[in-house]
Amino acid sequence: MPTLIGIVRYARIYVVGHDSKDLLKRARLKMGLRLRQLRRTLRSRAFLAQHVVELKVPQLQSDHEPMSSDWVNLVASVVMACPNLERLTGCYPTYGHKYDRLVYALSTRRQLKQHLWLIGENSAIALRSQKQLAPGLMDQAQKNMFAGFHDMWSSLTTLLLHSPNQGILEKDVFVKLRDDADPRNIRGPSILQRLPSLQHLCISNFDMDDFDDNTLQHLPPLQSLRLQDLEGVTFWGLSEFSRKRNASGIRSLALVNMDVLYISAISKLLVRLKNLRKFTLVQDTSPEVPPGEIVMQPIVASPLLEFLHWDILVPGSANDNLVAAIREGGFPRLRTIRAPSDHYGLIQALCKPRAQIELASDWSAQGIAAGIAPGGLRAARRAAQQRLEDAWMTVQYKVVVQEDAVVNEIFDFNGFMGTVGSIIEYSLEPDVPGSDHALIDFEDIARSEEQGVNGPMTGCDGSWNSKHPAGTRWWSHRERPRWRKLDLSSFF
Repeated sequence: MPTLIGIVRYARIYVVGHDSKDLLKRARLKMGLRLRQLRRTLRSRAFLAQHVVELKVPQLQSDHEPMSSDWVNLVASVVMACPNLERLTGCYPTYGHKYDRLVYALSTRRQLKQHLWLIGENSAIALRSQKQLAPGLMDQAQKNMFAGFHDMWSSLTTLLLHSPNQGILEKDVFVKLRDDADPRNIRGPSILQRLPSLQHLCISNFDMDDFDDNTLQHLPPLQSLRLQDLEGVTFWGLSEFSRKRNASGIRSLALVNMDVLYISAISKLLVRLKNLRKFTLVQDTSPEVPPGEIVMQPIVASPLLEFLHWDILVPGSANDNLVAAIREGGFPRLRTIRAPSDHYGLIQALCKPRAQIELASDWSAQGIAAGIAPGGLRAARRAAQQRLEDAWMTVQYKVVVQEDAVVNEIFDFNGFMGTVGSIIEYSLEPDVPGSDHALIDFEDIARSEEQGVNGPMTGCDGSWNSKHPAGTRWWSHRERPRWRKLDLSSFF
């Protein structure tokens, strides 16, 4: 019978770093020694394998790239040994609309909670695109195969779909759409309608032939939605989407590089999404007031919003309108603002005064060596800290003590940056500890094993067990990085 300690130990398995070259040579293998040992254990002890809910595998070394298919197949075999697996991290191969053993293995895990699709290019689709225009670049077999992978995911709550390069997923693969020729005919395999437990959705970097305003209107009910680099989604589509009943339950909304032109579109989103608790807006251009429109403050407002990430790279009226809206009581429950592009400190001046904004890691050896990238968080923290120190050196208040019209004493009080009594916290800390980017992105998932929290950390070489009587040959192993856990839920 399995012990409670054994069950807990095998519930979450993290295989970090690469195998020792000496051990690989001794076993006459080129890679995957520990995964093979793990697979053997799980297959021989099914009572332990059924309790594995999370599996982290090492990222493949670049010099092993030609053997990537062998590596993926090995990971797939370990996944097949875990019948109740909920999360697989560390291995995110690109899906090119071809049969993939790992994808198939994951598609059979009924308890899977999270999944990330990296949609890659397909030679047949690329050849077809030279002869015809979208839609119709994916054939029906490719659509059905991709959609079929979702049939058993009744427990899936978090789904991310990202096209790193020129990957294609057509509109009717996302959702069911009405046929233009016959509106009564609803077509498409619709992966999103196959996921009854879906709550958190991210769609990133698809062109207008794959995802547009019309596709957006047919999304299922969600709690969190992140739209990123979607050229087919306009401010009109976002405004219409906020009217839909399916959008009423959204608690977290992120618009990343969506180039919303008008602040009125943002205003409509915030007003109509009455359950919104977290809102993220990241773009280069400043959303402005439409020409001829009369502005009444608060121009943007949300009664329940608690966290606001507001990052407008190019200065404009957006920051001024946000500050005016907050002053007019448009965000009564707002507790945290993260504004990396607070150009003149207007947003910082609204928040609670802080004594220190820069982090210790900003002045570490690694932080100094990395330099200060324009638009990065280190630059934002440096500017915010400078505004603090400038306020400390400036006399803002004078107290004059006089008696019988005679001035006895004059006291000068230096100032501070912020608003006394404010309940809003001014934050410039990233989603990923140690990152110079405020918002987590897909590149962070690939780098999750490369560095420690807030800078370099000494790797593990087994020396913590050096007092074991068996000696060095028993406990010593190749130094491996300390893994930084990044959950896909961090995207929302």
